[in-house]
Amino acid sequence: MKNVVLLCLVLFVLPGVTQNSTPNATAPVASGELETVLTQMDRASATFKSAQASLEWDNYQKVVDETDKQHGKVYFRRNGNDAEAMFDITAPDPKQVLFKSGKLMLYNPRIDQITEYEMAKNKTDVEAFLSLGFGARGHDLLKSFQVQMAGWENVDGAKTAKLELRALSPKVRSMFTEFVLWIDPQRDVPLRQQVMEPSGDYWLSHYSGFKLGEKIPDSLFSINKTGHTKVVKPQ
Repeated sequence: MKNVVLLCLVLFVLPGVTQNSTPNATAPVASGELETVLTQMDRASATFKSAQASLEWDNYQKVVDETDKQHGKVYFRRNGNDAEAMFDITAPDPKQVLFKSGKLMLYNPRIDQITEYEMAKNKTDVEAFLSLGFGARGHDLLKSFQVQMAGWENVDGAKTAKLELRALSPKVRSMFTEFVLWIDPQRDVPLRQQVMEPSGDYWLSHYSGFKLGEKIPDSLFSINKTGHTKVVKPQ
């Protein structure tokens, strides 16, 4: 469950603190290859509607030198100004993480419980961070991160731009030292994402088999709860 908790931190803790980060006016200006990549992302973002892909999570824990692997699907779509995302983990321990209607919901079928977080106050910021790499405008990254172009790498046969991000907010940097994105700028999607912690732990997401722009059934953005599912709402 550690990587799911980390995902939640990324989705609803970071947005709450990044809005108080260094003002946009002081954000670094991109140039050279980085500027080209961000411009390509901006262009692709203008027509981006949805994405679905297979997902593999590798959660590395340095203290025990072990990697926990999980597999599933990710679904992301934009509905007007709203964004919705579902991380449907199918193995080895099924679970679901859903962001929808300003709420973040974690469903653990083993105990048949949903932990629900109300994100209305930070809804816009959450959506901006949630879309990081999925149809996001490239230049928007500069609002909350120092972005460095670390070269080009081939991932699953696609040429990707490796972007290294460090948060402008000291509070965020104390939790996550670096974010790395392997972006296909033509499609404006990440094939890999890595989040690193000060402890040396990290989680690495690998996305494959992308389907872009297709209509995704509403049922895939719903928790598979039962008639006895308990809902917990932390304060």
